[in-house]
Amino acid sequence: MLTLKILFWASLLIVFYTYLGYGILLYIIIRLKRLFCGTPQKTALPADDELPTITLMICAYNEQDVVAEKMENTRKLDYPKDKLRVMWVTDGSNDRTNELLATYPEVDVVYSPERRGKTAALKHGLSEVKTQYVAFTDANTMINAGAMREIARLFMDPTVGCVSGEKRVAAREKGEMAAEGEGLYWKYESTLKKWDSELYSAMGAAGELYAIDPKLCREVPDNALLDDFMLSMYVVDGGKRIAYTTEAYAMEYGSANIYEESKRKRRIAAGGLQSIWWLRRMLNPFRQPVVAFQYISHRVLRWSITPVAMVILLLTNILLVALRCHVIYTTCLVMQALFYLAAFGGWLTGRMGKRNKLLYTAYYFVFMNLNVFRGMRYLSTHKHSGAWEKAVRS
Repeated sequence: MLTLKILFWASLLIVFYTYLGYGILLYIIIRLKRLFCGTPQKTALPADDELPTITLMICAYNEQDVVAEKMENTRKLDYPKDKLRVMWVTDGSNDRTNELLATYPEVDVVYSPERRGKTAALKHGLSEVKTQYVAFTDANTMINAGAMREIARLFMDPTVGCVSGEKRVAAREKGEMAAEGEGLYWKYESTLKKWDSELYSAMGAAGELYAIDPKLCREVPDNALLDDFMLSMYVVDGGKRIAYTTEAYAMEYGSANIYEESKRKRRIAAGGLQSIWWLRRMLNPFRQPVVAFQYISHRVLRWSITPVAMVILLLTNILLVALRCHVIYTTCLVMQALFYLAAFGGWLTGRMGKRNKLLYTAYYFVFMNLNVFRGMRYLSTHKHSGAWEKAVRS
């Protein structure tokens, strides 16, 4: 009986802390930091002659459908043309991607005929970088005109080794539930990243838009599933910060449907588990105390322990009610039952083509955690492959 109660309360605490408690605690710490140290002041954008040179690298595999749109977006960037190098790294592309890129004189194409995966493509591209900084973005994401200037501004801080932009998710049509669920998740994630950055450092960068000082780039394993996360976290491991900004952002459409979104989530979950092992020394609180606190709280728990804790929480709750324990356990079970019924309702209404944001939010939360278990299986079958598994966008 006592063991069941300990498991129940420990699991409840882990789930609460991971998804709400850390955000609350982080907000309190940030408010206290501002009280004693003042609110961080934004530095002015550097003048044109002070701007660093930047390579905008786009790793691509068979992206012929988006080349024109991406290049139109790139040409609209507000950055001196003589200080911005545009590089496409095409990894084993066998469609018309290279042919189309040949029509843009400002583009450097780094081509590998063999498809070796995004990490290998990234390494190939980095070997060709000769600028002060390198920014990474995806072929299917569009970045705002002022993104490069904002990235350059943040690099003026000598403690910054990586800049992470904001990912924004759009739905092509109202009611696309997979896209809207993903968008809601990223709004919450963006808030946490902003607070993480203000406390000390963001915990990783998303591949849609981030930039790094090439001198700080370390070797990422070829089979890495989250190359962007690994590359950016190596910067933190080396003693520099990841600065997060919402003023440099990448916009992309959400997954076409929940099946395509599941492909992304299980790969991310698998990559997260992979990264926890490779970055295990960052879990040591005596080495980098603040980093360990942020990394465990924001990343490690949700990629490993918390989904398991959710299962334990439900099972122990059922057993405690069956054993006629305190009424509080009955109340908790009723609340869990209502939550999972709401999640089922979100799945059902989504299948029927109807829209209920509240129900779908519950479903998306369960969906994300279920994909951690799918990610475990994915990792066991993709241990030696970092190749693209593209999700179809809406």
